[in-house]
Amino acid sequence: MQVKLLPTPEQASALESTLRACNRAATYASQIGFAQDIKDRNGLQKEVYADLKATFGLSAQPVVRTVKKVVDAYASLKANLRAGRFGPPTSKRYRKAVSTPIVFRPEAAQPFDDRCLSWQYDARTVSIWTVDGRTKGIRFACSPDRLKTLVTCRKGESDLVRRGGKWFLVATCEIPDPHVYEPVDWIGVDRGIVNLATTSDGTNHQGRRLTRYRRWQARKRAELQRKQTRSATRRLARRRQKEQRHATHVNHRISKEIVSVAQRTGRGIAVEELGGIRERVRLRRDQRGTLSAWPFHRLGQHLAYKAKKAGVPFLEVDARHTSQRCPRCGHTERANRPDRDLFRCRRCGLAGPADVVAGVNVRDRARSAWVLVTAPASSP
Repeated sequence: MQVKLLPTPEQASALESTLRACNRAATYASQIGFAQDIKDRNGLQKEVYADLKATFGLSAQPVVRTVKKVVDAYASLKANLRAGRFGPPTSKRYRKAVSTPIVFRPEAAQPFDDRCLSWQYDARTVSIWTVDGRTKGIRFACSPDRLKTLVTCRKGESDLVRRGGKWFLVATCEIPDPHVYEPVDWIGVDRGIVNLATTSDGTNHQGRRLTRYRRWQARKRAELQRKQTRSATRRLARRRQKEQRHATHVNHRISKEIVSVAQRTGRGIAVEELGGIRERVRLRRDQRGTLSAWPFHRLGQHLAYKAKKAGVPFLEVDARHTSQRCPRCGHTERANRPDRDLFRCRRCGLAGPADVVAGVNVRDRARSAWVLVTAPASSP
């Protein structure tokens, strides 16, 4: 749960000094842990505890949270290396990742627990430990619904974040899962590039505007990259963040609409399982950028968590031949789809929009899969 902080200039200065001190300390602890090959929390804390307090001006509990941040960063790096996100072990990126210690940006997020940070919900203020002492009365702003969630569900750490010159607190909330109802039917969702999402009901969420927006951003990025100046680099970073926010907004809007329809009609949501699609398909050179920028995974994540929050059943089904199979007679052939937009069965003659037909196939597979999931185990 993210809330916006509204600090005074003096409070903002204290927060900035704290964030920079904690990240300098984290970089120092990272260097020590890398040099001595210490990646466990207790071992690293024993090695750097006194230095972080004496050299960087941190109190006991911020030292503990800083060491934990370093250990978590190395654990994430190890997981990403195993997952192949840095390429093969022979790649330049992989070798650089394993041969140098992790460095923390001066304004990277810093976690605080309840000993370092307290919330005053009635006054809508927080009290945070800083290198200048305990800073009290820092106002925060959020909607009434978010405030209610904070009061009832907040647990554990809160991260102090500075983004675009603004201050935020990201609080961890444990929200109980609602009861998932028994669906009367399913909404099949086919995800694509031209049409971001098409449902089995025939609702089409087109992606042409997003595609045009991404192409325009790509042209602007190319212009800035040719300049090769420091100001151009800063503007590139801002453009990248703006483009990500725009794509996230589009995904939120589409997923919210689909989940609301499913909840109102008592149905579940089914999508294709598209994991690893970028590795499975071979594309022409001019298609690679389009596929890499395709936000299908994020849309699936939004659908999954919004459905879970609303108590809507959610399933991922096999994606094979969903756009080539006839939902009426079951005939599957590549020629059933003569072009991108049209489906025409070569056996029974069923015709219609290809993405809608794919959504219907996803819906039918969800019906069969749900029967198997909910079927009682046979007695021996």
